[in-house]
Amino acid sequence: MTHEASVEPGPHAPPPDGTVAVYRGATLFDGHGGPLRPSTTIVTDGAWIRAVGDDAELDARLPSGAEVFDLDGHFVVPGLIDSHQHIATPPDRPAAEAVLRRLVYSGVTAIRDMADDLRQVGDLARATLVGEIPGPDIRYAALMAGPGFFDDPRTHQVSQGETPGAVPWMQAITDDTDLRLAVAMARGTHAAAIKVYADLDHTAVAAITAEAHRQGIPVWAHATVFPASPRQVVLAGVDSVSHVTLLAFEGAEGQLTSYKHKPPVDHERFAGGDDRRVAELFALMRERGTVLDATAGMWSSDALAGDGPEGAERARLNSDLAARLTAQAHRAGVEVSAGTDYETGPENPFPALHEELAFLVDRCGMTPAQALRSATLIGARSAGTEAVMGSVEPGKLADFVVLGDDPTRGVDRLRTITMTVKRGHRFVRGEFDRTLAADTRARRDETQEGR
Repeated sequence: MTHEASVEPGPHAPPPDGTVAVYRGATLFDGHGGPLRPSTTIVTDGAWIRAVGDDAELDARLPSGAEVFDLDGHFVVPGLIDSHQHIATPPDRPAAEAVLRRLVYSGVTAIRDMADDLRQVGDLARATLVGEIPGPDIRYAALMAGPGFFDDPRTHQVSQGETPGAVPWMQAITDDTDLRLAVAMARGTHAAAIKVYADLDHTAVAAITAEAHRQGIPVWAHATVFPASPRQVVLAGVDSVSHVTLLAFEGAEGQLTSYKHKPPVDHERFAGGDDRRVAELFALMRERGTVLDATAGMWSSDALAGDGPEGAERARLNSDLAARLTAQAHRAGVEVSAGTDYETGPENPFPALHEELAFLVDRCGMTPAQALRSATLIGARSAGTEAVMGSVEPGKLADFVVLGDDPTRGVDRLRTITMTVKRGHRFVRGEFDRTLAADTRARRDETQEGR
């Protein structure tokens, strides 16, 4: 190549190795579920955490020339992880960049994108990784489903210019599919996982999972794949299942045939929060380490409130169902990650993940500390990144959030955020707040001018 040029680091890039920063005096929630650690120092080197320990212990070993940040009176938690996002259905680059920007300035340092137009998502993941744009790390999935699913309008939105079901990031699977090639094609998109969605029986789910694992890639599945039941999906060996309300189809009276033709849910069956068949399923999930990406609060969101009394009642029933099943899963010891599957409006200063955490506490019986663990260490486990994310400890990425108040006293304290550190780069919340205020004024002015 005759026109190579040196690439300057992006404005939001991680600092280079050898750039040492010291954050001292914090009270730390490290992500493992133990008690808060007062008077704690975190030493970072470039994008990584070098040391975590007592202030007095580390003071004597601090390198000369390190930049020191006094966090006395502040609290630190690991970077938050939203285990269920969609940022390109349909593709809209400015909207996606705005969502990603708000996420990272709100403490979210990683997300799982659960199938989208990976032509755009792949570039967004690159751009946030190298710091061209502000945003969390993005772990994304390539989707597989039965042929009957691909008349869904969303599959056309994410395959524009191509044939839905016949692209590497969204493949229709039949008995004649060469799964070795199909998984290899999905991996070629740089996907972090295969997402198994709909219209596949248990033998197909098991075959996809086995081949994906053989090629070293995890499988993230819908909790019911239709006709594959929740138990069959878990027995297939998938790494995580999404949407707790889909677990209501375990032991359903009606036959499971296809994604479009679901039998009705008997909501009364779950009113006591102790359904026997679901309890057996949760025991199996706990035994196998299957993570539940509950998306529990989505039916309480404005995005799914429904139109008219009928839609509102459907949302209420599903919200109650989600709360009961998630609470039962939590009591059974199932690892529950914090995922959303929707976003708050652009005028909202905080993302949907904050609402999901509040739902887990208010409706599902979790303590604030347990909900935080769902959004940190369990979130990392769901994304397959536990080795480098999810807790504040040496050897992991320098991903953490600085807060003005104790979030173990209430997850609403996450709104006291002052700074996100993502791969060692500092995102100061005040910068985002000033921009949001200016954008809000601009929208208001545009509305008034159009009257």
